[in-house]
Amino acid sequence: MNGNTFRMPARRLMTVAAATALAAGPAALAGAGTAQATGDTGRASATVLRTGLDVSLLNKTVNVPLTVTLNEVRAPESAEKTALTVQLDGVDGGKPFSVLRADVAQAKATATAAKSEGRTELAHAKVHVPGLPLLSLIEVEKVTSTATCEAGKAPVADANLLGAVTVLGKKVTLTTGGPTEVKVPGVGEVRLDLSKTETTSRTAAATALELKVSVNPLDLNVAEVDGTLTLAEATCESPAAPESEAAQPPAKAEEPPAEGKAEPAADVQPQGARAEADLAETGGSSATPYIAAGAAALVLAGGGALVLARRGRG
Repeated sequence: MNGNTFRMPARRLMTVAAATALAAGPAALAGAGTAQATGDTGRASATVLRTGLDVSLLNKTVNVPLTVTLNEVRAPESAEKTALTVQLDGVDGGKPFSVLRADVAQAKATATAAKSEGRTELAHAKVHVPGLPLLSLIEVEKVTSTATCEAGKAPVADANLLGAVTVLGKKVTLTTGGPTEVKVPGVGEVRLDLSKTETTSRTAAATALELKVSVNPLDLNVAEVDGTLTLAEATCESPAAPESEAAQPPAKAEEPPAEGKAEPAADVQPQGARAEADLAETGGSSATPYIAAGAAALVLAGGGALVLARRGRG
């Protein structure tokens, strides 16, 4: 009687342990999959004005760089400054001069796990370079640029020029067919590229206007100004796909019958044989280690119970 009383708890204990191991395996696997299902946010930037100019001075054999930006932001940021004033040593006695003045000059960049976007807008703007205090390099009514990158979709870049454009005092008509060149005798020349856009599988970039400048003002101690000037620039990069989606294995193709034998057209096997065939077709899976662990635990429980029973009889 003591033997029977001792054996029953042992069997139950071993059975519970095996069941616990089987239940814990799939749960742990599910938890690991959930932890990996995360994605990174995208990236975006926006800039209203960017200059890369070299200013040559009359009384010096040196170039003074003019490298400035207005409302340059990276996600998540926004800016609405409408004027840019700078100072350059040797230009007009070091006095400040206006590079850009506008009624509207906005830059905004946003980024989330679903979408990133850069956006700029410039309206009623005048741009000046050193040596031309009274003559605008360019005047525009309105320019915009947008770069949008959504997860799982093709990036989109868009740039627009609205209204009239005046370059070195001349009204010009810009086209998308190629660059436009404006030459003014005794002042210089400007080459304009309109609405440049570029996209890849994950990125987009848009620029409303890009100017290549070469002017010789011969005023305010400035001999020549060369370089580039960019108006309304926006970029973006798509958010990364969640790891759980990227790590999904492709659907497993059904394996052909062994040795080229055709499969039966109908289920003609006895029930017992069919059950064995179904078991064989399942093969290995992610739950196999846990099933094996549970089976091993049951075997150990049975062996322990047998040993205990024999001792009780002895």
